[in-house]
Amino acid sequence: MDIVKGELRRLRCGLAADDSQQRPFLVRAQFTAEDPAQVIADARAVMTCVVERTDDWPAFERWPELLPAWFVQRCAPEPAESGTSQSFNARAWLRKWRAMTPEEKADNSRGPWTLSGWLYYFDPTGEGMGDDRSWWWWDAGSDGPRNGWVEVATTGWPFGSGSLSWLIEASGGKDLTYGA
Repeated sequence: MDIVKGELRRLRCGLAADDSQQRPFLVRAQFTAEDPAQVIADARAVMTCVVERTDDWPAFERWPELLPAWFVQRCAPEPAESGTSQSFNARAWLRKWRAMTPEEKADNSRGPWTLSGWLYYFDPTGEGMGDDRSWWWWDAGSDGPRNGWVEVATTGWPFGSGSLSWLIEASGGKDLTYGA
């Protein structure tokens, strides 16, 4: 089964019997929240919206209409140039990122992400990393009244977890930890 189709099915319906036959490398992101089930539902809603559109990726300007409004509102404002918002330039962002020191990269990855910066990791058009993603939704649940988890299939450990971390944080999760 195509990896994206399998991811979309798991987002919509959860694990299926044939998922147990697969042996992906799984990593669990654990978090705390007032309502872990709501964090998971919100994260699923955002991811479902994004994964549904990988075959026909919309222009950036359409995403605020397509994604849940709460997610868009929790994202950092887009960079402004001369007082107006600009479309995300992935190549310019990548040049800037590569020029940063490790400390600057760590500081830059904290706090709210811009919507364009987050979508970059899912964009399959060649402007982003969607053709080379490092994680795919696998499963999610809670193991206590304030503890939840999201499990993802990954390309290995460590992996590019920033976009997953922001998704969980924007959805209301806190105190994130990862474990393989």
